[in-house]
Parts: sequence; structure tokens; C-alpha cells
Amino acid sequence: MASSLFQWFLDLFCCRSYCCDCCLEKNEDVFPQRRYKYTYVYAGRHRTYSETSSRASSTSESRRSSVSSTLSNNIASTSDRRGNTSAPVIDMRPIEFWPAGATNKESVQPRSRANRLMGTSGVDVRKFQPRLYEVDENEDDDMTDEEKVAKYKLGQLYFNFHYNLIHSVFIVTVREARNLPFPMIGDETRQDFAHSNPYVKVCLLPDQKSAKQTSVKPKTQNPEFHETFKFEVPFLEVQRRMLLLSLQDYDKFSRHCVIGQVILPLENYDLLKVSNVWKPLQPSAQLSPDRGDVLLSINYLPSAGRLNVDVIKANQLLQTDIIGGCDPFVKVQMVVGTRLVKSKKTSCKKNTIDPVFNESVSFNVTPDVLDDVSLVVTVWDYNCKGRDDFVGRFVLGRHPTGAQETAHWERLQASHRSPVAQWHTLKSRSDCDQCSLASVAASTR
Repeated sequence: MASSLFQWFLDLFCCRSYCCDCCLEKNEDVFPQRRYKYTYVYAGRHRTYSETSSRASSTSESRRSSVSSTLSNNIASTSDRRGNTSAPVIDMRPIEFWPAGATNKESVQPRSRANRLMGTSGVDVRKFQPRLYEVDENEDDDMTDEEKVAKYKLGQLYFNFHYNLIHSVFIVTVREARNLPFPMIGDETRQDFAHSNPYVKVCLLPDQKSAKQTSVKPKTQNPEFHETFKFEVPFLEVQRRMLLLSLQDYDKFSRHCVIGQVILPLENYDLLKVSNVWKPLQPSAQLSPDRGDVLLSINYLPSAGRLNVDVIKANQLLQTDIIGGCDPFVKVQMVVGTRLVKSKKTSCKKNTIDPVFNESVSFNVTPDVLDDVSLVVTVWDYNCKGRDDFVGRFVLGRHPTGAQETAHWERLQASHRSPVAQWHTLKSRSDCDQCSLASVAASTR
């Protein structure tokens, strides 16, 4: 009676869909199915449900059918709106660039990376070794200072340097040099081969126009200078500069020669501290020192027929006196064709290799003669007891001595009535005579 009553309640309330454990355990043999555990995430919460494989499969199939029907409906509606146009067919075959009847047909496709690295001669550039073709310009950097002294035998130079932040100046002090070589015996014009007359030029590369120079120490191979020089350069800029000290030998009756030099990158040093340095002298590519530079301004007034030449200043002139430096003046000569017409000169500046003249000379030149005019500018050292000493020369105009002089004269012709200023490097008399007929004409007078 009780069992029949329980069965009646069970039939009344149970859904018979095998959702509870009691039905599954009772009907395991009738419906052998596995249950799967599904986890759904909704609004950040995880919920776990258990379904049988039959219900899961039926659910997934119903979902697929609904999605596919929705997509088909959308595609149909889109095609109806577009007028049932079919999708374009793209031909992916390679493009052919040969005639229709050609027999050798190559597919035009991008070459592989390996083929692109092959040269026209069939050599694989990946096998090149660039280090085998590099020129080692700094092979001396691997040598120690002792090895450089033994190799070059040019002596050593002692100096110190630092930067003064208060006054914003870079300070270099040249102390002394030791064991300098004797003068070159091959120079026949030299009279004293037993001793040198050394002096040192100091500059911060690449600016060589602000160079400084010590006094000449006569007849010694171990000179002591103890001279200090200051360069007004900002601190951030001086760190990118290179310090050049060129030790040169003075000779009044012969050309000066460069004994050796020291080039020091300042970025490798703490410039706020005083650095005392002994460095070996190394050979220089410059066999003879520079003769100096002259700042010249020229101006032509065609209406007045006047050519004005302003001699402004000179820088680092070649020293011609062993004591007292130099007493320079500038001589300007006008040559028309190959004939010397007029000569004028500035005043003499005493005891200096960096003279400031700020003097003007003028010549009467008509516009039709301007193209045949040459200006020969010569720097001389005044000598009260004998002939003046030649320092250097350059020529502007019809017969110039270089590209700088040519460019300066062209600027003058392009801008009349406006002064045109430019620096010019002094050359030797023989170099000027070889390339300028005007220099030869000025030398004969």
C-alpha cells in the first residue's frame, strides 16, 4: 500500500527526464549516458551546470541551426538589396611580360632573399668580410707612449690643461719638451745643424685661426716654456674639441719645419680638474708651418671708378725674428694684365704675429679695366737694419693663386657697392709665382 502510494506521487510530480540522480541510477541500464559538466560565465560570475551528452548535443545542434538560418537570411537580404550581384573573381596567376608567342616564359615573382644577395658576377655578398677591406688609420692607438717614443724618436712634450667654469675659459700651460731631434741635415740653406730653436703652437681643432704661440727658445733640445694660454670656449663645446700642440723649429735663413705634434681628444679627460700630461711627439703630415691668414675686404664703386681694399687684420703670421716675434705690414699692388701699375702699403705693427690694421687703400679703376685687374697682397716683416723679410702672399683678380681668391673676386663682381670680406691663407713666393703671372710681375719690382 505504501509503495503504491509513493509510486503514485512519483508519477504525479517527476518529469521523467532523468535530471536527478535517483532516476539516473535507477535507469542506468536503460539509458547508458555520460554526464558533462559545463561552466558558464555571466556578469563576472561562474555557474556550473551538469548536462547529459544527449541534451548537450541537442542544444548545440539547435544553436547551430539558428545561427545558420540567421546568416542565410542576412545574406539573402543583402543580395536582394544589391541586385543579386556575384562576388568578383580575382586571378592570382603571375603576371606575364613576354609576347604571346614566346617560348621562354619565366614567372615574374619576387626573388628570394638569397637570390637578392647575389651579385651580377654570381658572388654571394654575404661571404664578404668588411674588416679585410678597412684601412686602420689609428694603428698607433694600440701602442704605448714608451713604444711611440722609441719608434719616432721625436722627444716628449709636457703640458697641463683644465677648464675654468667661473670665467668660462679653457686654460693650457705648455711646460717643457725633452730630447728633441737635431735639425734636418738635408736642408742646405740652414746654417746651424747643432741646435734647434723650438716653439709651440696651440689650438683647439677644428678652429685653427684662434691658435696661440709660445716664444722661441734658441739653441736647445730641451726647451722650457712655462707659458699659459686661454681660449674662450663654452664648456659643452670644448668637450667636443681636440687639443693640438705643434712643436716647430725656427730658422731665420731657412723655412721653419714641424718637429712633431700631439693631438689630444678632450672628451677623454675630466676638464674640471688639472691634467698634467707627458705625451710623445708624433710625425705631422705638415712639413712646414702655416704662414698665417689675412682678413681682407674689397669694394668696387663703378660710378666713381674706385676699387677700395680694406686690410682688417692678420692671424698667426710666420715668425721671422727669433726675439720679438714680427713687425708686419701689408703691401697691396695693382697689376693690370702683366704690368704693375700702383703699390700701396699699411703702417707697421710692432712685435706681434696677430696684428690688427683696420686700414684702407684705394685704386682708380674704370669698369672696362676691372676684368684685367689683379691685386697682389703681400705681408712683410719690417727690418730696420736690412731688407724686409717676406712672410706670405696671395693674389686676387685676373690671375688668382687659388680657389679662395677666385671665389672672393667673383663675389665682388656680383655685388658692386657692397664690401665683401674673406679670410685668405698666405702662400710662399715660389708657389704664387708658379700659378700667377701677376705675382711674377710684382716680384720683379
